[in-house]
Amino acid sequence: QVQLVESGGGLVQPGGSLRLSCAASGIIFSIYTMGWYRQAPGKQRELVASITTGGSTNYADSVKGRFTISRDHAKNTVYLQMNSLKPEDTAVYYCNAKPPVFGSWGQGTQVTVSS
Repeated sequence: QVQLVESGGGLVQPGGSLRLSCAASGIIFSIYTMGWYRQAPGKQRELVASITTGGSTNYADSVKGRFTISRDHAKNTVYLQMNSLKPEDTAVYYCNAKPPVFGSWGQGTQVTVSS
């Protein structure tokens, strides 16, 4: 059974930073391209960053240069370092494979950027 547990969100001022973590279990973590997704109120869930098994990364234009995705195969964990946060980054953040082939999503972690 796949389990994805996201953590690290919170309330931060514009320009601040957060580091999100996603611990995966029940999967062979090392064979999947992993992604971070987010869903803002009233909007569709969107992919913001992804990382292949070999460490190649891709980012949505809206976060390029500010967010960094990484993964630790030994810990079955994927990270999202978010710098220079903006109010429009406010959303619930989730991890999943890319594409999101796992049958279920974690609970997500709320990121709120506000002064």
